[in-house]
Amino acid sequence: MRWLLANAALPMVVDADAINVLARDPAPVRAARARPVLTPHPGEMSRLLGVETTAVQSDRAGVARRFATEQRCTVVLKGARSVIAADSGQLWINPTGNPGMASGGMGDVLSGILGGLLAQGLPPAEAACLGVYLHGAVADRVARDGEVGLVASEILAGLRQGLHALRAEVD
Repeated sequence: MRWLLANAALPMVVDADAINVLARDPAPVRAARARPVLTPHPGEMSRLLGVETTAVQSDRAGVARRFATEQRCTVVLKGARSVIAADSGQLWINPTGNPGMASGGMGDVLSGILGGLLAQGLPPAEAACLGVYLHGAVADRVARDGEVGLVASEILAGLRQGLHALRAEVD
């Protein structure tokens, strides 16, 4: 992770075990050649900061903003009403998503969406806002029949239709 962050010229998504590796020493994030997007859940964020998860949950917006500005990255603090914090200090609270998303693979789908948006040239904060919103909006569409049993593959399958629906709303 240290080498990748120091040498990769393009922004990247840092999730899951990569976050756990950085929890030992998050300094490579601040020194990254390109500004990464970190997508921790509250437990991963607590490990990055060396604090209890309750401390993260009691000030989700403040924790995300401080980490993003201090480490010069974009943070997506996942959870109910995911928080997106930019290295500039800007902060957004995502209005989409539902409790059915608390299942295996959902973070992987989000990482894929974010990676795709970054690969298309969106700046990290914009990619994070759009990706988190789209991820949650598709999950909300899929969950119209109920949130129980929602699986990540359903979100993946609904992305194309969800993106077209989002474009229609904007136009």
